[in-house]
Amino acid sequence: MAHLIRVGFQCFSLQKNRLISIQLNNMILNQQQIRSMSSHKKETDEEFDSRWEAYFNRPNIDGWDIRQGINHMHRLDLIPEPRIITACLNACKRVNDHSLAVRYLEAIRHKSVLCSTQIWPWILQEIRRFFCKEKH
Repeated sequence: MAHLIRVGFQCFSLQKNRLISIQLNNMILNQQQIRSMSSHKKETDEEFDSRWEAYFNRPNIDGWDIRQGINHMHRLDLIPEPRIITACLNACKRVNDHSLAVRYLEAIRHKSVLCSTQIWPWILQEIRRFFCKEKH
């Protein structure tokens, strides 16, 4: 680290114009990197919901894939829509992993209560159809 500082100081003291041009080149490179990183297509909320609903509705999904999807969605700064929650609960039912379904609901409850006290009752109201459908 000290060697780099000395080299930088020598460049500055002996070749002031060269150092300035190096700094300008670095700034230009940084600007180009920023531009290229933001060129991806922005996904709408509807596309996001449809993608995750389709992910959990796959017929060949297994427990590992369900856990991967749950973990990925939990890392995001969002609370999933009730239709995604229902699709995930159906996937848990298909692979006969009821404990995963309970843990998923607990995680959503914890995340939603931290945001607002009105979100969790609304989610329960919306996914109640899933539980009522199971009884018939």
